[in-house]
Amino acid sequence: MRRPAQAVIVHGVIGGLLAGLVVALWFLVADTVAGHPFRTPALLAGVLLNREFTEVTFRLIAVYTVLHFGVFAVLGVGMAWVSAAFTAPPRLLLALGFGVLLQEATFYVGLLLLHAPHLGVIAWPHVVGANIAAGLVLMGYLHYAEHDPRPMRFTALRDHPVLARGAINGLIGAAVVAVWFFVLDLVTGNPFRTPAALGSALLLGASGPGEVVATFGLVAVYTVVHVAAFVVAGVVFVALAEQVERVPAMALLVLLTAILLEGLFLATIGVGAQWVLGTVGWLPVAVANALAVVAMGWQVWRTHPTLQRRLLEHPQLRV
Repeated sequence: MRRPAQAVIVHGVIGGLLAGLVVALWFLVADTVAGHPFRTPALLAGVLLNREFTEVTFRLIAVYTVLHFGVFAVLGVGMAWVSAAFTAPPRLLLALGFGVLLQEATFYVGLLLLHAPHLGVIAWPHVVGANIAAGLVLMGYLHYAEHDPRPMRFTALRDHPVLARGAINGLIGAAVVAVWFFVLDLVTGNPFRTPAALGSALLLGASGPGEVVATFGLVAVYTVVHVAAFVVAGVVFVALAEQVERVPAMALLVLLTAILLEGLFLATIGVGAQWVLGTVGWLPVAVANALAVVAMGWQVWRTHPTLQRRLLEHPQLRV
């Protein structure tokens, strides 16, 4: 049954405002923990107005806040229309799409159009985390506002086996890497040195070992980012594996993709925070990623008997 346009707009605006509130609270907490309350809206207001503000004022924050919630209201209406177009919308997928794709594109395209001096004006892990949380809140609100009888819980992943298997696969990879560096850090007598260094670089913009903040809070937040990244990688890994089940000749493409992603990961760290690799070491990072790929590959192999049979029987893939 098609929902009235007025209801779609109202639900979209309310959902968008709630999503905007989540993002605002996320950065308020992050800025307060870092000792600079309201730093993020002040920075973005400076980009918007093409000037640098040395002092955070109530008027500045108020004006930017109005714009912030206005943009989210528009995005919320757009997602409400998309949701209304499906008879049984995949809420979790739409939530991730809203958080990772739509909001990310809006944010970074906006920075480009405003000629921001650099796209990293706000640490990208914070942007991704806040946007995913906002997407879940928006879709959760639309789910209940539209009186959808189906549960929006993670048990709904049963309807999307690739996501469920991918999440498990990613958790395995994340655990392998975390245990590897935990053991290395213990051996060197510096527990949690690696997540503290990576977290300081990615989340706080640290530019050298002297700026590493080794606190429980930072390590915990970085761990969440670490796990989320591996879950996404796990879903991609499983999706590719299931494509190979149908077309075994794609196995070489998947292998090349894994090698390319490994190279891109090391190159990204090398360019964005080269000092981290100097602190942690290139070899331990490469070994950690290799162990994760092996563990995730074994999990995919073990849980996909059809894939085993297709690859072993495919004549072009035999040694």
